[in-house]
Amino acid sequence: MRRVLAAALLLTAGCSSVPAQPATQQAAQSADQPPGGPGTIAWGPCTDIKRPDGEPPARQDASVRCGKLAVPLDYAKPDGEKLELALIKLPATGPGKRLGSMVFNFGGPGASGVDTLDQAGKALTSLRTRYDLVSFDPRGVERSSGVRCGGTAEMDRFTSLDTLPPDEETHRAAEAANKEFAALCQQHSGKILPYVGTVNAARDMDRIRAAVGDAKLNYVGMSYGTQLGGVYATLFPKKVGRMVLDAPLDPTVTFEQRTLAQTRGFQQAYESFLRSCVKSGSCEVGRDEDTADANVEKLMTQLTERPLPIGGRALTQGLASTGVAAALYSELTWPFLEQALGEALKGRGEALMYLADTYTGRSPDGKYSTQMTSFPAITCVDTAERPDVATLRRTEAAALKISPLFGSEGSGGLCRVWPAKGSDEARHVDATGSAPIVVVGGKGDPATPYEWAPKLTAQLKTATLVTYEGEGHGAYLSGSKCVQGLVDGYLIEGRLPQKGATCPAA
Repeated sequence: MRRVLAAALLLTAGCSSVPAQPATQQAAQSADQPPGGPGTIAWGPCTDIKRPDGEPPARQDASVRCGKLAVPLDYAKPDGEKLELALIKLPATGPGKRLGSMVFNFGGPGASGVDTLDQAGKALTSLRTRYDLVSFDPRGVERSSGVRCGGTAEMDRFTSLDTLPPDEETHRAAEAANKEFAALCQQHSGKILPYVGTVNAARDMDRIRAAVGDAKLNYVGMSYGTQLGGVYATLFPKKVGRMVLDAPLDPTVTFEQRTLAQTRGFQQAYESFLRSCVKSGSCEVGRDEDTADANVEKLMTQLTERPLPIGGRALTQGLASTGVAAALYSELTWPFLEQALGEALKGRGEALMYLADTYTGRSPDGKYSTQMTSFPAITCVDTAERPDVATLRRTEAAALKISPLFGSEGSGGLCRVWPAKGSDEARHVDATGSAPIVVVGGKGDPATPYEWAPKLTAQLKTATLVTYEGEGHGAYLSGSKCVQGLVDGYLIEGRLPQKGATCPAA
């Protein structure tokens, strides 16, 4: 994976003081809003939710509510300065007895739960019959004092940086870019950077649980959300309700281990894409796998020398690699990836640029979401690891042997110069004493390789593993009726999947 992709776990995703929240969270109180104050959520209309293309959605469901909840900026000073979390609620529709709230984290770290739950609501109809569906922008994300690291020009420069060839000039450019980026994050969001870690986010979730009136937390965590759920279950085992962790992350892995595992995962997904493409007999990338792979490699080499102009921008090798990886998260986007690569091979890079922009959170107007800035902010404070240059070069060399297309030094290079200290507290999970937890791992998941699923299951002590044989990042929303049946059976009826449960590819 490229530098900006290294260890990214979900295709989603400044001021010196904690900023005020936007209009969604400042809506005037109405009849459905309790009085504001500690431990209460002020619910009101949603006004600033965005689609992936940056445009506001045409709201079809008037019952959807957005709100805010004040939590301590620093839990060591619970009565001190507050941070406001942005939340969204899709009220239960019935029929059937309401079971409480189901809280979601869709990954990242850095994905906006407010935007994502609004988009994913239709796929969660079965759960919504019995639960209020609730999600939130975690601290440091979007509306919840989102981490900012410069404007359009700075973000465009950072995300478009080439990472090939892996020579000294490229390494110097990457190191300089990392230092500049980290300094901008400190300049614009320095006040919040020490406090955006997963342990604090887990404490925030317990505040959300209490605020919605549930004795126990019912929770679905995807990708990075599995680590958040695991940390919550470690801190509050007796408050765990029905919890499902889909596309699990092994929190114990080092930067090097994570980079190599994910490089293998994306390379395998890329090879599966090429096989599927040429099997059709009319693959736009090449007539056979070897030819198609050579064409993509040639394209990337050409882009390091001559980026493709697109309006006032340019498709660089770095952006093209990001676009390819972005489309590998789901089989559903493989046909678009074929089209994008076919067009790029003919000198038209708009489709690949679009894919890259969906990954980096860049809207057509040039504004960026916080997913590219929240990600390193959370990742780097969630570990005390700060790899030296020798480790970065060793990691990169090993990753390039696995995949010339996706090999990189990982996110360790950025964390090495990060301005906030890290802690290993979020890397150790043990849910002993909690209610049963269901872990779902996919055999063809590029971003959270299957090998991490049994490891997280074992670390939690109270978990049961479900294996999905299909492709893509995440199984519950993959279209697999088998996975959905097992997960919904647990979340709605309390039926725990049998040990060793396996679901075929959708």
